[in-house]
Amino acid sequence: MEFVFGRRTIGVTVPDRETLMTLLRARLSAGTGFALATINLDHIVKLRRDASFLDAYGAQDFVVADGRPIVWLSRVAGRPVSLVAGSDLVVPLTRLAAEVGVTVALVGSTQASLEQAARALRQGAPTASIPIRIAPSDVFDPDGAEAGAILARLRDEGVGLCFLALGAPKQERLAARARREAPDVGFASIGAGLDFLSGHQTRAPQIVRTLAMEWVWRIAQNPRRMIPRYAACLAILPGLFVQALRRRLR
Repeated sequence: MEFVFGRRTIGVTVPDRETLMTLLRARLSAGTGFALATINLDHIVKLRRDASFLDAYGAQDFVVADGRPIVWLSRVAGRPVSLVAGSDLVVPLTRLAAEVGVTVALVGSTQASLEQAARALRQGAPTASIPIRIAPSDVFDPDGAEAGAILARLRDEGVGLCFLALGAPKQERLAARARREAPDVGFASIGAGLDFLSGHQTRAPQIVRTLAMEWVWRIAQNPRRMIPRYAACLAILPGLFVQALRRRLR
């Protein structure tokens, strides 16, 4: 499934979770590093407005569908992909890192949340090594000196996998920079995934997610922030549907 932004095209490059885990196992085992992004409608809204975000997405090695509208659009286009939510990848990827013997770092959120997330991850992956937990400053800039110091530390301490919980577009921009400055580290941009693990944010119950109603839950949790976001997402859906239908007809 692909989306057009002027002369640039960004698409889902990995169709399902099983394929993704196979690809990431190979990268982690070889120590070749990667950048993983999880595209959703909010990202598409931002990609249309932010050229630096678009450039960062173009530098990602793997892109999966993190949002049911992306899955539905892929079916309309005749190129179906499966839902691979970033928050659902944190524990499985930590287990995978433990299996292949690489260390894990957590970057983003708050220090308290990261410490609690690390404890939760050790319950799900008891043999995991998570020695580095970094909560960047409130003025964190993925192009700035603070980001450079973080990448240097991850590189110099031999981290194999780093979860980025900085929110879009900061996490994807940092991952894109990391492909140049810390090429042996695998970066997974997972948004609120660590805050869900730590309990600092409450994720929608499984039944709500199964019914594709997580957006209602999130609006109820934070209406001031989420209503404008989902309104912008809703506004672009008709055009994306037409694009997908045209792809199918071609």
